[in-house]
Amino acid sequence: MILKGGPNTYGAEIGIMCLESYYYKVPGHIKNHHTFDFPVVFKVIDGATPAVVVRDKCADLLPRFIAAAKELEAMGVKAITGSCGFMALLQDKIAAEVNVPVYISSVMQVPLISQMIGGRKLGILVADKGSFTPDYLKIVHGENVPVCIAGMIQHDEFRDVIIDRVRTDLNMDVLRKDVLYEVGKLYEENPDMGALLIECTDLPPFARDIQKLINKPVFDILTLTQMVHAAIVRKDYPLDC
Repeated sequence: MILKGGPNTYGAEIGIMCLESYYYKVPGHIKNHHTFDFPVVFKVIDGATPAVVVRDKCADLLPRFIAAAKELEAMGVKAITGSCGFMALLQDKIAAEVNVPVYISSVMQVPLISQMIGGRKLGILVADKGSFTPDYLKIVHGENVPVCIAGMIQHDEFRDVIIDRVRTDLNMDVLRKDVLYEVGKLYEENPDMGALLIECTDLPPFARDIQKLINKPVFDILTLTQMVHAAIVRKDYPLDC
């Protein structure tokens, strides 16, 4: 299923492969086209529920993701991303099937961020800490990066609405409180943390709140998307000034 991402969808520069989720996405979420100042297009992958992707490691969904990537490429997008950091396990296999850049997960930034902060500890906020096995760091060549990890699955608002989809009325105030609790606790336990990476694409709307709390660089799927977009759509500079 294709969901248009604002005006001029077929001039979309970024294609976003999305999980099946039905609560309202606020600006700052990767599935809200107002998040970006460039055109995007969304492709929802049937059967790719958050529970399957996070808990079951995408199960047998690879062919659907590859088909979706090819469809987005045929529409003319210049790069392709995804709406869940746990899709990282499929990065290499999807990228090999299309001829445009694929950056399927915010977790791909781990080695780069580590170099930026001099090898100091990197905090990672994930959907489910128990499901975030070492495989996710290994696939992005970040297995040697010192990390500390906090998860959200134990909080009712996150689990019930985002992962288990038992309701669609997400309370952003409650979720914000839970996010800041987890990040605050993580930073208190790891004061040597040099930056924070948000794995979960549902949580970037709180990135500014997180930064105010810990006063550190905060990375997520949006920071990666903005970097990739800057590379695929270069602008002209006046040379006569």
